Amino acid sequence: MTEVVGSGTKSAEDMTRAQAGEAMRRIFDADPDPTTLGAFWLANRWKHNTAEELAAFTDEMCERVAYAAPDADPVDCGANYDGKGRTAILGVAAGVAAAGAGTPVVAHSGDRVPTQKGDAYKHVLDELGVATELAPADSADMVDETGFGFYYQPAFNPAVADLFDRRDRMGVRTFVNTVETLANPAGASVHLGSFYHLAFAKKVVETFQHSEFHDLDRVVMFQGLEGYDDIRPGYTKVADWADGDFGDYEIETADYGMDFEAEDLQVDDVAADSARLTESVIAGDRTDHWYDAVALNAAVRIYARGDADSLSAGLDAARAAISDGSAAAVLDELRAF
Repeated sequence: MTEVVGSGTKSAEDMTRAQAGEAMRRIFDADPDPTTLGAFWLANRWKHNTAEELAAFTDEMCERVAYAAPDADPVDCGANYDGKGRTAILGVAAGVAAAGAGTPVVAHSGDRVPTQKGDAYKHVLDELGVATELAPADSADMVDETGFGFYYQPAFNPAVADLFDRRDRMGVRTFVNTVETLANPAGASVHLGSFYHLAFAKKVVETFQHSEFHDLDRVVMFQGLEGYDDIRPGYTKVADWADGDFGDYEIETADYGMDFEAEDLQVDDVAADSARLTESVIAGDRTDHWYDAVALNAAVRIYARGDADSLSAGLDAARAAISDGSAAAVLDELRAF
């Protein structure tokens, strides 16, 4: 740390892949003194990691992940693990609707991950009565049996879960918050994630390209609501990498006849209200902005996997799955799993 990353924001140097890999191995082996580890994480935060460094961190993590690939090839949804605190989580409803339309979806999260410790996928599913604390093999079976699957971080990624206390004491995000979302426990060929700035989306794509563990066909990242994998009302920037080509475009909700603001998606109890809204939308009981928001997010998942040739076609498929009861059947199967 002292020789490379710890000399200040202007004079810090980038690590080689070997150095970054060694650092991550030592972290997982609980080798650094807690003070040294905190200093290293903070130094990397002010230095800003390169894609090659992130790839080395990711690959060391992936060596310790318990992978369980379903027969289906789902869309991997790697939302920020530290969750949300103000607006509803739409990803469960969107994933269920997409699954009802024939697009398998996987979500993964931890439980009150630092620093925000907000509500995540797990907490919405818990409120819905869906099993979450599953072994990875059972999560894979869930995907194949229902079309939607959830992987629980302590079960498939215990090495990162064991860092909880040290991360909690940091008080700020570290690069672990980035790489844990890239674990891809189902071995999917399509990754869907979120970003705050387009430059970071490009860095994530480059991280996957540098990774010796991952071999993805497509990466779709967008500037999600609260940093989560939910499309923003109004304007959302999207980064799309496929077959070596990187591009970006915008989603304007008004272009799809949708008229609502971010404030319209705020809730009092993120987990409980998200579950309640998931039930009502999937049951076909709503035709308001909640229905629109879920359908659009489902459309992104359908389109990302290539099951629709446009976002509009994906939207039609998602709405059809809700109206004909296919999405409701997926939710019923999840609860019975």
